[in-house]
Amino acid sequence: MSSGTGAWPKSSSSRPPPEEVALALAARPWLLRVSAAALLASLLGLAQLGESRPAPAARWYKGNLHTHTLNSDGDSTPAEVAAWYRERRYDFLVLSDHNYLTDPAGLNAVYGAPGKFLLIPGEEVTDSFEKKPVHVNAYNPARLVEPQHGASVAATIQNNVDEIRRARALPSLNHPNLHWAVTIEDLLRVKGLEMFEVYNGHPAVNNHGGGGAPSLEEMWDALLAAGRKMHGIAVDDAHVFKRFGREFSNPGHGWVEVRAEALSAEAVVGALERGDFYASTGVKISEIQTSGSEYRLELQPAAWEKVTTWFIGEGGKVLGRSFEPTAVYRYTGSEKYVRARVESSTGARAWTQPVFGRR
Repeated sequence: MSSGTGAWPKSSSSRPPPEEVALALAARPWLLRVSAAALLASLLGLAQLGESRPAPAARWYKGNLHTHTLNSDGDSTPAEVAAWYRERRYDFLVLSDHNYLTDPAGLNAVYGAPGKFLLIPGEEVTDSFEKKPVHVNAYNPARLVEPQHGASVAATIQNNVDEIRRARALPSLNHPNLHWAVTIEDLLRVKGLEMFEVYNGHPAVNNHGGGGAPSLEEMWDALLAAGRKMHGIAVDDAHVFKRFGREFSNPGHGWVEVRAEALSAEAVVGALERGDFYASTGVKISEIQTSGSEYRLELQPAAWEKVTTWFIGEGGKVLGRSFEPTAVYRYTGSEKYVRARVESSTGARAWTQPVFGRR
């Protein structure tokens, strides 16, 4: 600024007397307006920095959590498997090969697309006790998890769950009724396990139980009735992509729909851990709302499809039933927990996650 009337000295060590400041401002009234506007903008900026921006709106993402490739006992390459799910509009996929951790970075470079498709790291930690298979999936592990073994079925599960947690991953017990390996009593002895497969698409895993052995859904209710937090997922456990038939472990049978703010490994696994998802073999749910007074589902049946929603409580007791696309159960206050199973006239099902009461 050139020297003259209303000009301030350039030296920072010399401050003008108050009367000179007053004369300068009087000579240039626009300076007052500019200074005031700058101060207001600065204050508004600070206020905005202090405010939390609204989180992105959560939406549903469809994904399969259990499938195999040539890296273990599948019949197709990781690329072929990724392409199968990508082409059928899945949003995410976990390649869970036996004791093998596939790095999905290269596959994501080819098949991944922000907000559209994502491969999440995973492994099926494959162990056994006295020839009984004990398999626990690890979702988004930081490293390969080696089988830990144990002195019983329960101890084998526990040791592997603990190691998966140490690898900063989410554990989930696979197909408990495969070879009738895992019992309710075994699971009641395990700590830190909060997810298991209530449906597995492999033809040899005995989802429905039999011969006195409980179904996977009966096992779920027994654990919930005992006060255990447990979420139920549906998976493919696909091995065979080149031949199709009821005798093969083909893809496309079971999946989850997670509600997350973004399609990222952290957001998806976080939603699974919170129980913000439902499991399905074909039923579509557009909204799940739980409040202090009710459990509400908004279903999306086809025009020709009929649905029945069962609200289920302690020990598998039926608390309510609905035939409507909007299914509502109003709490009485006596429930230990409430979950829902939706059955379609097509034979498809969906399972929502339990909400525990205050009893």
